[in-house]
Amino acid sequence: MANGKYININYPFKDSHKGFFLDLNDEDSQAIKADLLHLILTRRGQRLYKPDFGTDLLKFIFEPEDGMTMAGIKEEIYNVVKTYLPQLQIDELSIVESDEDEYAAVVTIKYSITDAVFTTSDLVVVKL
Repeated sequence: MANGKYININYPFKDSHKGFFLDLNDEDSQAIKADLLHLILTRRGQRLYKPDFGTDLLKFIFEPEDGMTMAGIKEEIYNVVKTYLPQLQIDELSIVESDEDEYAAVVTIKYSITDAVFTTSDLVVVKL
């Protein structure tokens, strides 16, 4: 734990084993990953006082699984990350069909962050 301070709420939300209402992050790398997941999986317009926060990935649900749809999903993710997490650089973004569910896609994001405080990189996998 970094100096006994917590940074943000872990995502996905779950009960805390430390006695808090929700599980909290105490490391920068965990906090950044949680922020990215929260941003991508929040539906645009769902957050009060920040109507542009989140993505419109739900609009792709009934679209054909082709290059245009995949490019639209990638563009949506790139734009929202650029707006709300400018310190995060997406190194690689891939979207593939799910092996487990024929109606789902798996989005894999490899990212890195370099700022004055620390440098880190990680991988996030989201099933849509």
